[in-house]
Amino acid sequence: MNDTPRQRTLVLTGASRGIGHATVKRFSAEGWRVLTCSRQPFDARCPWPGGAESHIQIDLADPSDTIRAIDEIREKLDGRLDALVNNAGVSPKAEDGGRLNTINTDLRTWGQVFHVNFFAPVVLARGLQAELTGAKGAIVNVTSIAGARVHPFAGAAYATSKAALAALTREMAHDYGPMGVRVNAIAPGEVETSILSPGTDRIVDTLPLRRLGQPAEVADVIYFLCSSQSSYVTGTEIEVNAGQHV
Repeated sequence: MNDTPRQRTLVLTGASRGIGHATVKRFSAEGWRVLTCSRQPFDARCPWPGGAESHIQIDLADPSDTIRAIDEIREKLDGRLDALVNNAGVSPKAEDGGRLNTINTDLRTWGQVFHVNFFAPVVLARGLQAELTGAKGAIVNVTSIAGARVHPFAGAAYATSKAALAALTREMAHDYGPMGVRVNAIAPGEVETSILSPGTDRIVDTLPLRRLGQPAEVADVIYFLCSSQSSYVTGTEIEVNAGQHV
C-alpha cells in the first residue's frame, strides 16, 4: 500500500510575470505541481523545476484556442485538479498611454478584453469541471479594485470585465458548490509589477498602509484560498489593496 500523499496540482493563467510569477513560486515551494498557461512559450530562465513540460501556450483572447487548450491541459492531469487560478488579464491603453474610456475604446478592444478577463475563466472552469470535482478543488478569480470604482489608469473595458468577473465568482460559487468545489476571488490594488502606470505614487500616498503591495503578498492570499485553511470559504472576494477600498 502506498501511503505517499498525492501531489496537488494547480492550473494558473497569466503565469509569466508579476502576480502570476509569484504564485508559481509560492505553490511550488509548497510542493504543488504547477501547470502554467500564457501566450508566450516557456522561458527557460524561469526558476522552477519541470516548467517546460508543465507549460501550455494559449491565447486566451481567442475562444477557439482556449477551447483547444482544454484537452492539452487535461492530458497533463491525473483526472484531478486541486486548483484553477484565473490570473490572466489585459488592460489596453491609448496610443499616448492614456486611459481608454467608454467613448474611445474600439469595439474590437472590448471583445479582446472580455475574452481574456471574463470568458476564458468560464471556458476553463467548465472544461475542467470533472477534474476539479474529482479533487474537491478550488477556483480563484483575480479581479481588481478597478472593478468597484473608476480608476485613474485602468480603462473602462478592463474595469467592467473585472466587475463582471466578481459577479461571475458568486454565480460559480453557487453552481460549483454542490460538487464540492469552492470559488472565490481576490481584488488586488496597487501592486509593484512591470505594468504600473506613471503617477501610481500619488495613489500610494493616499493608502492607509502608504505602500505598494508586493506580488508575493497577493500570491499568499491566493494560496490561502486554494488550501484547506479556507475550506469553508466560498463565494467571496478578498480585497488585497492596503485599505484602498475604505
